[in-house]
Amino acid sequence: MPLTDAKVRTAKPTSKSTKLADGGGLYLEVRPTGAKLWRYRYRIAGKENVFAIGEYPSISLADARVEHVRARALVADAVHPSHSRKIERLSNLVANANTFEAVANEWVAMKSANWTAYYQRQVEGVLRADVFPHVGKLPIRRVTAAHLLEIVRRVEKREATTIALLIRQWSSAIFRYAVATLRADNDPAAALRGAVERSRTVHHRPLSRTQIAHFVDALGRYGGYRTTVIALRLMLLTFVRTVELRKAQWSEFDLDGAEWRIPEERMKMREPHIVPLSKQAVELLRELRTYTGGRGLLFPNYRQPSECMTATTLNRALERMGFNGKGGIGFSAHGFRATASTILNELGYRSDVIERQLAHAERNKVRASYNQAEYLAERQVMMQDWANFIDGLLKKAENSGGSRKSLSKVA
Repeated sequence: MPLTDAKVRTAKPTSKSTKLADGGGLYLEVRPTGAKLWRYRYRIAGKENVFAIGEYPSISLADARVEHVRARALVADAVHPSHSRKIERLSNLVANANTFEAVANEWVAMKSANWTAYYQRQVEGVLRADVFPHVGKLPIRRVTAAHLLEIVRRVEKREATTIALLIRQWSSAIFRYAVATLRADNDPAAALRGAVERSRTVHHRPLSRTQIAHFVDALGRYGGYRTTVIALRLMLLTFVRTVELRKAQWSEFDLDGAEWRIPEERMKMREPHIVPLSKQAVELLRELRTYTGGRGLLFPNYRQPSECMTATTLNRALERMGFNGKGGIGFSAHGFRATASTILNELGYRSDVIERQLAHAERNKVRASYNQAEYLAERQVMMQDWANFIDGLLKKAENSGGSRKSLSKVA
């Protein structure tokens, strides 16, 4: 006769172990100590075996019967339930060691050799702030598309669409790595392709020729730090990326040779970059050296001298001059690149030469190496012409009858 909850609950220990059968080989063993243990007796290859299901009341009668059904199915396939349990436990241990966070950190470590330090910090920062708190401790096999969609939607709500897209992209890469290393079966992030709609790209607005003259004039009258003025003027003259100028080291410059060599580890495309320096740029750098020449950085942070000037410093200066922020024309420090590219193309300089000076990626690596040497002479001429062109715009505006007051107005 099958057991009942009441019979299991009220079973009393005796001087010897007693067995209360439930049927099909399942029974409750009541020991003299009072312990009540669920057991399943079965045969495989004619040999009798006993499978320890667990202890009552941690495992109730109903739970014991469910486990009994599973165990009988294994025995029917000639599999010992205890062996299956060991394999399952080992699998769980491996899964718990291979959490999403652990696999993600492995992926970052593997990929970071080809990343800039800035990009690595961005990846690690986003994962740490927006992803790990929600799925980091889960075994990676248990992370689903629903988990990731919830994370992406949460980021979208704060209007960080670009971050949401990156989370989907990076998560997908992490899962592909997990599949390749046999720790996941598929990429659930792939199901979210199209779930986030990319915001309309707002390109960095370039300055017109008239606005360049206004900018140079306003910069000459700017009341902030002289080093900030020099930084902005060099941005216009060299049109490098903001971070490349802010983190520039004096050791990278040959002022006598009028050349700036940026090492590959500081470049977005991970290739060394040569910036020919105009006479105007060299003059500014010689002046700057009187302020910061005794330090490694051209533009140290005033509050933390061991670190470089922040991008905020440059954009705040542009705000104060009326080129950015409320009431401005929406021009940021990165816009100097678009400005130079637009006007130099209009002036007829070869696009290959302009692109090389902008340090844009060259897909053909052999051609990239060839172009760097082949275009250098042309780039030297172009950079000096560009500096002279800027001076000419200011002189033309002044000679056209415009007062300094009128020049200060942003067109």
